[in-house]
Amino acid sequence: MGFTLHNVTAATFVIVIDEQWLLILVQVPAQPSKHRVAVWRELRRMGAVPLSPGTWVLPAHPAFDEGLKRAESLVAKGDGSWTLVDASPRSSGAETFRSAFETARLEEWAEFSADCGKFELEIAKEISRGKFTFAELEEEEQSLERLRRWYRELKSRDVLQLPQAGDAAARVARCAEALEGYASLVYEATLPG
Repeated sequence: MGFTLHNVTAATFVIVIDEQWLLILVQVPAQPSKHRVAVWRELRRMGAVPLSPGTWVLPAHPAFDEGLKRAESLVAKGDGSWTLVDASPRSSGAETFRSAFETARLEEWAEFSADCGKFELEIAKEISRGKFTFAELEEEEQSLERLRRWYRELKSRDVLQLPQAGDAAARVARCAEALEGYASLVYEATLPG
């Protein structure tokens, strides 16, 4: 992504992001379906957004290079065809691409935030029940680690740097604080004083 300065004065300036996009044109035979599913999963994992059957869009950004290589390899393994096209859409096309990609990221951040909320509720529930066991603590530690991994995955494909990423980082920090508080209660309840 490049930047172009418009209407520059000493007091203000406006930055217009010159977004470049990749169109991914994929065709994989229907049978066996495992190849199509593997390609679909890899494209989703990296953050690509389907525009129509066999056509996906992704910002042209180095963060996606490895995932693109993996997806192309999966297409080849399934005897399919793979075409990667650099795209500079005109007029509303750029907004269509950006909107589709941004909507997908916003949905992911919302789902992530909801799961963080569930985690915090689960900790509160265990505290209210007085369930202070090492087994429960270990389970909650695993849940927090899953949230952290998921956050890193989402952050790695949020190349538009949406503000929801900052909100999500704060949610993970609150989850970690909640777990730390719960861990203290577990240790107090189970270890001889």
